[in-house]
Amino acid sequence: MKLKKVIIFGTGDIAQLAKYYFDTDSNYEVVAFTVDSDFCTQDTFENLPLLPFGQILSHYSPENYEMFIALSYAQMNNLRETKYFAAKKMNYKIASYISSKCSYLSQFPPGENAFILEDNTIQPYVKIGDNVTLWSGNHIGHHSVIKSHNFISSHVVISGHCTIEENCFLGVNATIGHQVIIAKGTLLGAGSVVTKNTEEDAIYVPSKSIMLTKKSNEVKL
Repeated sequence: MKLKKVIIFGTGDIAQLAKYYFDTDSNYEVVAFTVDSDFCTQDTFENLPLLPFGQILSHYSPENYEMFIALSYAQMNNLRETKYFAAKKMNYKIASYISSKCSYLSQFPPGENAFILEDNTIQPYVKIGDNVTLWSGNHIGHHSVIKSHNFISSHVVISGHCTIEENCFLGVNATIGHQVIIAKGTLLGAGSVVTKNTEEDAIYVPSKSIMLTKKSNEVKL
């Protein structure tokens, strides 16, 4: 039996996935969706009520319902951050989802609006702030700190004693060396390897693969 009720902000892929994860692997029952009125073009989403955000309080009291902000890394997580604080201002408790299929070994629980999917390994003494998404299959090394409003995509390796400042995006297969500080607003492209502290609001991308003139069927494997 589900013990808690949650409203999901969003109607995109992440909102749809959030409903799936809450439904199949949590104590939460998803009861409704909400978005800003300009994007509320229908009455239902995923066979549940869809209401404008400005009207949500009149239908679902913060005393009985929690909210989860299911948005992406758009605007370097600033959009998700804005809606997170808007929901808090309305006195909603902010829900989190932590997969039962991740290895959460830290003695410190994550902050609010965590979205931590399957196959993550979170080692002891790791600290995770509010509004952090950890997509599937990441390694978060011991004593590292992931501050609020970050998005870590899949198969990222964060070594021990690292700090990820706020509003960063770490692309697929990015690797961060030991004791590195990822500055606020850093964007790491897929496959980036970072062994030194980054600069604020900077973008780091690896060298791109090149196409050879030889065809694949000409190569002996």
